[in-house]
Amino acid sequence: MSVFINICYLVAAVLFIYGIKGMTSPKTAVRGNQLSAIGMLIAVVGALLDHNVVNYLYIIMGLLIGAAIGGFLARRVQMTSMPEMVAALNGFGGGASLMVAAASYMEMQILADRTIAAGGVFEHPPLQWSVALILSILIGAVTLTGSFIAVGKLMGKLGDSSQVKMFKAIVKVCFVLLIAGSAYFLYGDTMHSDNLLIVMIVICLLLGVALVMPIGGADMPVVIALLNSYSGLAGSATGFVLGNNGLIITGSLVGASGIILTMIMCKAMNRSLTNVLFGGSMAAQAGVSKDENDKFYEGKVKMASSEEVAMMLESASKVIFVPGYGLAVAQAQHATRELASMLQKRGTEVKYAIHPVAGRMPGHMNVLLAEAEVPYEQLVEMDVINPEFAQTDVAIVLGANDVTNPAAASDPNSPIYGMPILQVANARSVVIVKRGLAPGFAGIPNSLFINENSVMVHGDAKLVLQEMIAAMKDL
Repeated sequence: MSVFINICYLVAAVLFIYGIKGMTSPKTAVRGNQLSAIGMLIAVVGALLDHNVVNYLYIIMGLLIGAAIGGFLARRVQMTSMPEMVAALNGFGGGASLMVAAASYMEMQILADRTIAAGGVFEHPPLQWSVALILSILIGAVTLTGSFIAVGKLMGKLGDSSQVKMFKAIVKVCFVLLIAGSAYFLYGDTMHSDNLLIVMIVICLLLGVALVMPIGGADMPVVIALLNSYSGLAGSATGFVLGNNGLIITGSLVGASGIILTMIMCKAMNRSLTNVLFGGSMAAQAGVSKDENDKFYEGKVKMASSEEVAMMLESASKVIFVPGYGLAVAQAQHATRELASMLQKRGTEVKYAIHPVAGRMPGHMNVLLAEAEVPYEQLVEMDVINPEFAQTDVAIVLGANDVTNPAAASDPNSPIYGMPILQVANARSVVIVKRGLAPGFAGIPNSLFINENSVMVHGDAKLVLQEMIAAMKDL
């Protein structure tokens, strides 16, 4: 039976690898997701055949309750809240690793007490088991609280902290305490360290808060990718605790892919991971007040109506849409697709420029536009689309801010200087659809808004696009 179970885990691992490979492209993402789901089903079946399963009642109850909660959330959670959902799922994964490892420790204690009470000699678990136990509990606890702090920031319930130095100090103290506690746990009396383990869990829960609190909202895509990696590493460590090869392989894949994605996100923002984690928010670094932001734009922004933009689009031969978080908030993806389809019927070439960190999580814009059934070939990555802006008649920016800010290339004093951006300013005409002149997550004004070739349409992206559609029908 153990051979069959390991074969199940091997098949599942292969499907996970092909699934992750499929998710690298919007065109194959659905198939990749399906392969991963099949792999998880096979892994679950293998796990249920393990000899350690003595009662399926609680497992069935857990499946039913989990399926009900998952189905409810899948139907109720809006696309704008998907980043919060992903962050929360990372937290649940870390919490699961924490509880499973803690339960394994308690089980080992019970076994030791029974053996000793029966007059036998209990052999202490090997060092590698204890190391895996500590890592599973510590990484899981950090992931749990860190993820829910990220959820609070994404929901706007928690703002950027100004107490960066205080949180840095807390992180240092926590690390010192955890190193000392782990050393004592590993080389002391492992089986009678209940209070020590509880204290270490509390410290790790605090560490998760202290690590994420000073990180700015603009860096949340990086944080989500990193926490995803943490949840995988915690799961892999739990696999070593349980002796479960499937969990080891799956956790390693998630951990490695999460780290790679984190580095891609950092590169897209031209920031190091240490700067993201310990440098404070970009808004705090910028130090731009609301009055300074308003003064920057005063009398310089050219306003336009939806009807005027419709007339610009009527004669355009090439249009590029630049989606951002404002599009997600307004749920404007379907209106965007409708306008794009109308333009294509008139012979206009249409594309969508996708920045790696646009929105609140990696791939956020791809997910939104895929929901509106935008053709995959029209979704173009930043490096490919940038040279095309110079040959574009109209670029329509829908709620994107920092990822289009020319200051990233022209102002050495800007906190986003050197960050790769979508070179929207090179288009012949730029239309910016935005509710107001508030800065993006970086907390700095966007000079694109006052460029000679830029006009702004104030309003909700969905309503503005619907007005443009109506105006074009009348032309």
